[in-house]
Amino acid sequence: MATVVKSTSVPASPDEVWAVLSDFAAISEWASNVDHSCLLSDQTDGVGMVRRIQTGRTTVVETVTRWEPGVALSYALTGLPAVIRSLTNTWTLEPLSDTTSTSTTVTLTTEVDAGSRPPQKGIAKVVGRKLGQASDEMLAGIAEQFTAPRNAQEADA
Repeated sequence: MATVVKSTSVPASPDEVWAVLSDFAAISEWASNVDHSCLLSDQTDGVGMVRRIQTGRTTVVETVTRWEPGVALSYALTGLPAVIRSLTNTWTLEPLSDTTSTSTTVTLTTEVDAGSRPPQKGIAKVVGRKLGQASDEMLAGIAEQFTAPRNAQEADA
């Protein structure tokens, strides 16, 4: 199994970041590498919620496996090439507060399982590197949700 961990600091509280992450169908509004997203289930929160995302010509289905408001969100991806046995993304939110501001460390951990044999582990590492780039884009997108409006307000002042 290959594990890729990426993180960024966001100038918002964990609850504010959670509000963006937990709007599960809306990832295409802030993740530049997601062209389209929609819910496939009637469920709108919690474990078991399902969405479909499209990136270019690739479509995957993501099913929530962990739902801890303000703390963590995990989902398993299906619809991947058969060489990938399982792929899970986990977002964790860690508050960072000082006397002047509140911010959150947002971490995205991707776990790729392609099997236990050396060639399979190699595939998992290659896929993990590619997904690490995608994680960077998603983290930048979520951070921009909290920096772009503030920067626009500062420019208007």
